[in-house]
Amino acid sequence: MAERYLDFDEIIDRYNTNSVKYDLKEDMGYPEDALAMWVADMDFKSSSYIEDALERCIKHGVYVYGFASESYVNAVLAWMRKHHNWIAKSEWLVKAPGVVFAIAAAIRAYTNPGDAVLIQEPVYYPFKNEIVANERKTVINNLLYENGKYSIDFEDFENKIINENVKLFILCSPHNPVGRVWKKKELERLGNICKEHEVIIVSDEIHHDLIFEGEHTVFTNVNKDFEDFSIICTAPSKTFNLAGLCASNVFIPNQKLRNKYKEEMSKVSANVNILGLAACEAAYSKGETWYNAMMKYVKANIDFTKEFVKGIPGVKMVKTEGTYLIWLDFKELGLEKAELENLIKNKAKLWLDGGGMFGEAGIGFQRINAACPRSILEEALKRLKMAVEEIKKTA
Repeated sequence: MAERYLDFDEIIDRYNTNSVKYDLKEDMGYPEDALAMWVADMDFKSSSYIEDALERCIKHGVYVYGFASESYVNAVLAWMRKHHNWIAKSEWLVKAPGVVFAIAAAIRAYTNPGDAVLIQEPVYYPFKNEIVANERKTVINNLLYENGKYSIDFEDFENKIINENVKLFILCSPHNPVGRVWKKKELERLGNICKEHEVIIVSDEIHHDLIFEGEHTVFTNVNKDFEDFSIICTAPSKTFNLAGLCASNVFIPNQKLRNKYKEEMSKVSANVNILGLAACEAAYSKGETWYNAMMKYVKANIDFTKEFVKGIPGVKMVKTEGTYLIWLDFKELGLEKAELENLIKNKAKLWLDGGGMFGEAGIGFQRINAACPRSILEEALKRLKMAVEEIKKTA
């Protein structure tokens, strides 16, 4: 049977489905007619092979505790081998009900209250939330933003590790929200610094399949030595739009670190949704056609946005190398944080992710989700252009 869901122009009504992205407008203070372009899920139907796998589970009628079967593990390992040239071992794999859950567990497993954990802002905000919630100290190594592109301040990175006695570093690769796909030499330099100073690295690679320029390198593929102090967090959720099914794959090559992690997981009895297991296996074993078509469509959306934004005065698009999340720079408009939020929310009638939620380094930016039908993306960009041109007239 062929893949049935390849029409990415189809507009799917997602209202009244208990969707965080759509059904919380009133609670979050957004206008009823605001376009939802924020949280990182797609507006596309996932692969029909995933639907078929879930339907088989549902028709069985008994919804039980599940486990990662041999066929599941083989599907995950085969996907990583084919798409990332990474030969992972089955014994490295630990299941978790989500990457944020996995990161929080790693924070507790490898650090103590009061220990320093380093992140690179602007970055996915749950990193900081979990550090704070688990009573660890947040250390920030801000990314450098020059000439419309982000890079790593390695000198500051190492100084912070030394001066703050950092125990753990949460790497975002590819980087959300700025869209960087880190080059192998950049990852190698980070890894060597952490190796020298005995810092454990938790690498969030959830967007690893969403690469539009460059090549994603699994962190431990940079240098085999990095296996000794690295935890690789992956999931099919971004690639195949499965966030609500709560299944992630965490790879921990070092047995001592793996045992500590499992010990921490046992404290919270973290079971993985049996539907999530079925969906992940179907995605990785049968979802290739859907994945390739989705990537082509989203790449065209990113290119469309790049050209459109050139016509919006005072707004720049940061180069998107990876993820389907576009990072827009509004600094040239000279607006205060509240003024920019008002522009987006009440004038453009858009629900985006304000840059400030990703740290102080994100103030003046907005994140927009391009994984949607082109017609919706175009309407959002038209609204944005009209709103910006209006404030330009009155300035």
